[in-house]
Amino acid sequence: MTASEIAVRQAAPEDAATVAAMVFELLLELAPSDAGTLTVDELVPVAAGLLGDGDVWAYLAETRDGRAIGVLTLNECAAIYARGRFGEISELYVRPDHRSAGVAPKLIAAAAAFGRARGWRMIEVGAPDLPRWQRTVDFYKRFGFTEIGPRLAFDL
Repeated sequence: MTASEIAVRQAAPEDAATVAAMVFELLLELAPSDAGTLTVDELVPVAAGLLGDGDVWAYLAETRDGRAIGVLTLNECAAIYARGRFGEISELYVRPDHRSAGVAPKLIAAAAAFGRARGWRMIEVGAPDLPRWQRTVDFYKRFGFTEIGPRLAFDL
């Protein structure tokens, strides 16, 4: 499959099951032991709520027959260092059998166009742990992302 055979579209709340299934696949790949306590069914209402609230967006990459092969979720953040509002890619996943086919760049290009239309100056992404996910970090760098340091989380 070539990149020209892949369509990218903004997901709607009614696409919540597809978005949730794709994110679940990502979680299984990143941390299989952590994902073991989670089900796709738990993620569907979360995806539906977020996609309908106006602050979170998703893009789906699909084959000609409408089969989802990639997903990107995006939210809006704000910070003084960013000089205002900016985008953050929360999840980006391409099914393994479609990697290196131009799917992820198409998803990022859709997110970038969306961000430019909203007046964002940048889009950030949290990269997974190194060195295990070095290939992922290298992909983002090839696309033009620069390293700004690791991120940490604090559970509430």
